[in-house]
Amino acid sequence: MAEVKVLCSYETVKLKIPFERKYLDAIYTIPNVSFTHGVILNHGASGDMNFHQLVSLTEFLASNGILCLRFTCKGPNLVYRIRAYRAVVEYLKSSKEYKVKSWFLGGRSMGSRAAACIVKQCKDTADEAFVQGLICLSFPLHPAKQHSKLRSEDLLHVRHPILLVSGSADEMCDKNLLESILKKIPVATRVYWVEGAGHAMEVKGQITENIMAEINAEVLSWIKKIL
Repeated sequence: MAEVKVLCSYETVKLKIPFERKYLDAIYTIPNVSFTHGVILNHGASGDMNFHQLVSLTEFLASNGILCLRFTCKGPNLVYRIRAYRAVVEYLKSSKEYKVKSWFLGGRSMGSRAAACIVKQCKDTADEAFVQGLICLSFPLHPAKQHSKLRSEDLLHVRHPILLVSGSADEMCDKNLLESILKKIPVATRVYWVEGAGHAMEVKGQITENIMAEINAEVLSWIKKIL
């Protein structure tokens, strides 16, 4: 794991993003230094934007000069979640609040599936330059113990750099299956395996904060290489 030093402080700002006939709760985590790139993150099927892994990652990235936005969407299914993610992207495209050249789209579990779909849709469109890459935390490649029911279609059609952070013991992401699928994707991909971690990124006998620090440093290192 690369050693990364914290460069600056940050502040958080709550906002509401229009979505169909309602609003999505969201939070900016804003560095107190100038920035040109941002990261969008969405949570898994349960929980919300205050899931500890998302909070830890956004605070760490912001403290290293990257604007972050995380949002909550408790929709009934993936299709609804994708629509919500699209609404967030459209809001950021039209927003004049911060001068951001491009964004990394990402999420955890279901949130990463929604992000993958949005990134896939950006190919050969005016949005292509808006997106810098895809960050997938605990991507749910298949339901638990159902390796034949793959959820890889969107990943296979992404044409931006991809980072996947997964636990080697994740019951929803078989290691061999994921690595074989990534060989079919004609863009730069990286998988960072957290040894012994399950889908929740917890490892027996290890402190959660240490695991989060490991993941945070890897995400930042990858972002810097892409930029």
